[in-house]
Amino acid sequence: MGSEDGTPARPAPERAAPAGTAPVARDRDSEGRARNARPRDGLGRPLPYGAQGVPRQPEGVVRRPEESVAEAQRLLDEGKPFHAHEVFEDAWKSGPDEERELWRGLAQLSVGLTHAARGNATGGARLLRRGAGAVEEWARGAGGRPYGMDLPGVVAWARALAAEVERGEAGGPVDAAARAPRLTGGS
Repeated sequence: MGSEDGTPARPAPERAAPAGTAPVARDRDSEGRARNARPRDGLGRPLPYGAQGVPRQPEGVVRRPEESVAEAQRLLDEGKPFHAHEVFEDAWKSGPDEERELWRGLAQLSVGLTHAARGNATGGARLLRRGAGAVEEWARGAGGRPYGMDLPGVVAWARALAAEVERGEAGGPVDAAARAPRLTGGS
């Protein structure tokens, strides 16, 4: 079947398939962008097609900042830092320019916890420190407790966890739920 202008329709690009199997057309979203539709586990790792995964965090959701903090905390508490990162990413992309570094830093902290929970000590420590630096830098100019967040406490949590993971004191992958930060302080 051809396109509306009469040119032949092009098949969807194929992605690599395991040896001995036929290539499969790439997953696409409703706008034609490549999207991996494989199910994911709670840490965002792809699972085989047909496996039972956890629901994905919807992308592009615009929330009030307080809602972003609450939703991210819920996900962190459930041991889903990868999903919390998606919430922070939405806030950084939809929020005011002067808050981009705050939300980006929080997203990096979530990805750092994700890597630490996956057993990637080097990547986890690096992202925890990078995110802590970004949040700390942003907080210098902001002051107070933006949206109720205890940013000095979050920065201290990230640096302590980075050091622990890097020294191997965690004994392997960390328990993401047990090691989740308290964004608003307290326990």
